[in-house]
Amino acid sequence: MVMLAIKEQILQDLDRLSPKKQQQAAELVHGLVSSLPKGASGRDLLRFAGTLDDESAREMLEAIEEGCEQVDPGEW
Repeated sequence: MVMLAIKEQILQDLDRLSPKKQQQAAELVHGLVSSLPKGASGRDLLRFAGTLDDESAREMLEAIEEGCEQVDPGEW
């Protein structure tokens, strides 16, 4: 319920601003939102905990070490 009160206060304050100031506020809020990390939350990923067996984990680590940690100087 606190969040609702904050949102209502923000909206009331925005109504008191000039259109130019409202645009500045919108840009500020957009900047705050844009800087948030993207991707799944840890809570969303918990459902996968414990689903990978030891052998599969080892195979994945080996594949990463063999294929992903190599630099090809001629690539650029």
